[in-house]
Amino acid sequence: MSVVKLEAPDLEEGVAPLSPIILTSPIPHRRRRVRVRVPRTVRRIVGPLIVLILWQVVCSAGVFTSFEVASPIAVFDAGRELAVQGVLLPNLLISLRRVLEGLGLGVGIGVTLAVLSGLFRAGEDLLDPVVQAARAVPILGLVPLAIIWFGVGEMPKIFLIALGSTFAIYINTFAGIRSVDQKLVEAGETFGLSRWGLVRRVILPGALPNFLVGLRLALVGSWLIVIVAEEINAQSGIGYLIMQAQTTDRTDIMMMGLAIYAILGLLADALVRLLERRLLSWRRGFVGA
Repeated sequence: MSVVKLEAPDLEEGVAPLSPIILTSPIPHRRRRVRVRVPRTVRRIVGPLIVLILWQVVCSAGVFTSFEVASPIAVFDAGRELAVQGVLLPNLLISLRRVLEGLGLGVGIGVTLAVLSGLFRAGEDLLDPVVQAARAVPILGLVPLAIIWFGVGEMPKIFLIALGSTFAIYINTFAGIRSVDQKLVEAGETFGLSRWGLVRRVILPGALPNFLVGLRLALVGSWLIVIVAEEINAQSGIGYLIMQAQTTDRTDIMMMGLAIYAILGLLADALVRLLERRLLSWRRGFVGA
């Protein structure tokens, strides 16, 4: 044990001297904790990998038969089989095209309706009740009518995807427009911005976060709708492959198609997240502990 004696500083005349400070042990040094930072992309992959491992373990343990649930290895082999046959890629591209066309149409209609309803009270009174009533109608219940209206070609599928995308975009964009702080609008008016300037520089940027949330929901909804749309009167697409596999009891191909939809959904969500980081770099919010 070491003894360290610290002398008191010289004091002015008439001031009582202080007792010296004696340390009976050295001051311990704090050890700096070294934190290993794992990239966020790696952490987001860990969850799906754990699910795949558990899925394979359950199938290997015989909890389910191969007819009931195909293992991940069997699903991968089925995808490789269809790829070698030249069947998988063309049908995948057809499904992608349908989703992009329907989503693009739905986003355009949803944003237009949301802007008209959000900026003008008359637009809200005229359009919002119609949209809310249409949103309450089950989209998949419109499949027979869509076939009657548009036939059995591509239009029914694109129509159903566009309809589902419109509602998600409209609801969130409308809420974003109406949630813009009134003080920001007043500040814009003070700086002499015209009505169009307010819309372009204040209202639309303020509604952008909600629009991106609606876009994420619309992307997921598009893949859900295209599954059913391609299983009805379709001759191509991933949903068509699933329907054909059902007739031959190929569970591995059916689950392969569902896995493709899940992967495409994850990629679409990652794309929107990237857009959020780029377009909303000015917006700082809570990102989790």
